[in-house]
Amino acid sequence: MVGNNVLKGVFLVGLGAASYGMLATFVKLAYKDTSSQGLNYTPAEVIVAQFVIGILIVLGINAFQKHRKGNDVVKASSTDIKKLMLVGTSTGLTSIFYYLAVKFIPVSIGIVLLMQTVWMGVFLEMFLEKKLPSKIKVFAVLIVLFGTALGTNLFSKSIDLDWRGVVLGLLAAASFTTTMFAANKVALSISSAQRSLYMLLGGIIVVFVFALLTQKTPFNFDIFYKWGILIALFGTVIPPLLLNAGFPLTGIGLGSIVSALELPVSVMMAFIILNENVVFTQWIGIILIILAIVLMNVKFRKK
Repeated sequence: MVGNNVLKGVFLVGLGAASYGMLATFVKLAYKDTSSQGLNYTPAEVIVAQFVIGILIVLGINAFQKHRKGNDVVKASSTDIKKLMLVGTSTGLTSIFYYLAVKFIPVSIGIVLLMQTVWMGVFLEMFLEKKLPSKIKVFAVLIVLFGTALGTNLFSKSIDLDWRGVVLGLLAAASFTTTMFAANKVALSISSAQRSLYMLLGGIIVVFVFALLTQKTPFNFDIFYKWGILIALFGTVIPPLLLNAGFPLTGIGLGSIVSALELPVSVMMAFIILNENVVFTQWIGIILIILAIVLMNVKFRKK
């Protein structure tokens, strides 16, 4: 029975990570599309549509669960709601930074920058717990940094990366690190659907502020049905629900390894659908980052 639960968790986490991996390609396609007004869709329009539709879908899931289970559903306390909404602001910032990043740099490089959560998580843990990381963590961080240099094609003489995309990609990684670290510690007694809902409600506050500050043209509402549903499903509905349901079954170590599937899926989608050029050294860098994640978490599982 335990083995079946772990296998189920691996499937849920893997599917959630793969969904996240597809997301940036859909966002990039949305940017290339034009609205009924003849204008390209903006990051503000894409992110607002994603969060609004995501919240509506997750509201429906919560209503269904409440109807099916009745009084058996553990309700979130006001403290839980406040904490989850606060964590959700970093979720909103992650989307904003990442979606802005892929406007300036290829998706295949954007996802490598997002995966800097590996070493950022080590530093955050060191800061909060006030103790030095183990030698295996330090070694893994060095592998990630070298893999990142290869994955972003940094050693190529012909590289021409927009610095704005690089900075935004690293900011997305920092926000995502905060989200992952906090989400694994807040309101774990309530359902994943409730946790997703309140985090989205916190995130949409940041998203609305961003939209108000950056949207210079009339809002193109056709984004909601042209790309909003697809991006919401793969960005705010499917991955959080699957990851929140899968991680308790796999544990953090195995779950982190399986979630690394996001990286090759994202690069493959960009390579196949967006026709992005991904050279051999970049694939080596991606493999090194995945190996570093495995190395860190296999060590944890042995302790």
